[in-house]
Amino acid sequence: MSTDPTAFVASVSTHILDTSVGRPAAGVAVRLAARTGRKADWRALGGSATDADGRCKDLPALPEGTTHVRLDFEVEPYLEKKQADAQQDAPANRDSGAAGAFFPEVTITFAVVPGEHFHVPLLLNPFGYSVYRGS
Repeated sequence: MSTDPTAFVASVSTHILDTSVGRPAAGVAVRLAARTGRKADWRALGGSATDADGRCKDLPALPEGTTHVRLDFEVEPYLEKKQADAQQDAPANRDSGAAGAFFPEVTITFAVVPGEHFHVPLLLNPFGYSVYRGS
């Protein structure tokens, strides 16, 4: 009798939707970290970047025993480029005067259980964000 090794490991996926334009956010760097208990140290696992559909299809696998996952989204370069493009198209359209992005990074930490898949989308706009457990 063979045992499926993936039954002991959780898996994670994500995507980013820019809600200010109703389109995926492409080219955003995403880093993945995991730990094996509330008090354990975080272990960096690697990262990826969102594709044209706003998805990270090649995030590293989680190690066996993972109980918590952290996704770090580097959104500032994406938002700055978007702002520069908007100002080029309509120079009179200015933001609130803040330099850079209001949220330069978004960090999402969540608990996982072995054998389940966790899809955690990020809904992003220049002045806010939201996350949820997707399917």
